[in-house]
Amino acid sequence: MDEIATEAVAQGDDARLRAILSEVCELTGMGFAAVARVTEDRWIACQVLDGIEFGLNPGEELKVCETICDEIRDSGEGVVFDDASTDIKWSRHPVPVIYGFKSYCSFPVYLDDGSFFGTLCAIDPEPRKVNDEVIVQTFTGLARRVGSILSEGQRLGSAAVA
Repeated sequence: MDEIATEAVAQGDDARLRAILSEVCELTGMGFAAVARVTEDRWIACQVLDGIEFGLNPGEELKVCETICDEIRDSGEGVVFDDASTDIKWSRHPVPVIYGFKSYCSFPVYLDDGSFFGTLCAIDPEPRKVNDEVIVQTFTGLARRVGSILSEGQRLGSAAVA
């Protein structure tokens, strides 16, 4: 792992983030959730909860151009769909086919200084009813909490260096 991936894993190594991923899976019924560091060039898993054997571990990467998170980084908007195969927009999108998922939730994670960090995302190979106002609002709040936790870790890391 290079320095950026090592830093992403260190940032994701937090019991509160693991609890949030568990909450995401419970809320959505999805089997995989992750906090990802997303830059213009990279998608790096910081922390994952994998109950579907997706096979991605902290520090591992996906090609950013083959992620919906890349689009979220550009737009700043969350993306939610119940079933890619029946959704007008997402049925034609290559990413659900590449990774074999049907349902998807992902929201941007911003640090306390307003900078974009990455995403809080969840996927499942089965259709799930996630395009729901309560789920969207809850997921949005969880993404904010992730940003606060990561910001706190950065402040503590900066204080330790000083």
